[in-house]
Amino acid sequence: MEITLALQKLGFSEYEARAYVALAQGSSLNGYETARDAGLPRANIYPVLEKLVQRGAARRFETRDGNRYTATLPERLLEHIEAGQRRTLTSARRALATLRVPAEVPAIFNLSGRGEFLSQAESLIESTRNTLLVAIQPPEATALAALLDEARARGVVITTLCMESCPTECGGCQGDIYRYNLAPPGAARWCLLVADATRMLAAAACETEVNAMLTEQPLIVELASAYIRQSLALATLGGAFGECFEGLLSVEARCILDSLYPENGFLAYIKRLAQEPN
Repeated sequence: MEITLALQKLGFSEYEARAYVALAQGSSLNGYETARDAGLPRANIYPVLEKLVQRGAARRFETRDGNRYTATLPERLLEHIEAGQRRTLTSARRALATLRVPAEVPAIFNLSGRGEFLSQAESLIESTRNTLLVAIQPPEATALAALLDEARARGVVITTLCMESCPTECGGCQGDIYRYNLAPPGAARWCLLVADATRMLAAAACETEVNAMLTEQPLIVELASAYIRQSLALATLGGAFGECFEGLLSVEARCILDSLYPENGFLAYIKRLAQEPN
């Protein structure tokens, strides 16, 4: 029964939950009537009823025929439980604050499979408070669109790098959207999420598998943030200056930059980033 399961999640035993439901559905019951209506053994009913009284879930009153019991109204019961849990959490918080926990380097968690990746992405996006940097391709953008839209609606500032330079909006990307040619070569798709400059989720996905990692390790978070920001900066500069770059760079600067992009040189790379969608 759904009500008894809900009460059990709040700490009631099964017998306590069933007895409370029986009391709540009757005006006032004695032990025999409660056991009958709840389907409980008569031998166990009085300890169960006394436990409900101690919890504040029931009240006991005496009559000439013996003790009878009534249920606390559900609204009052929930208020009582909520107040008790707040007190418990406050006590636990004070106690735990006295612990001296050694500093640890934040762990890096490896994730495998699309389901695990999407579950962690959902958790990260829902817990983002201020800023979210995103580098993404259409399949993952579509899968995360609703979550990203909810984050934007609650005030999270989202900066999205569409890595496929989509010529038309797919509806998946959210926030401030920048479309540039940065899709990785091969069949794998990339997805980067950096939340509040403190947490990062990165994934490489293809049709058959998804491999991802989740971390709060500052160095890796900063590297992911820098990749998204610097990619946007380079592509924006390439679009703004175009061929003018040739005359702006000194010979020494050109040599250094070309050495960093040995395949076709720096200017070819930056022009490719800034290409208009086809």
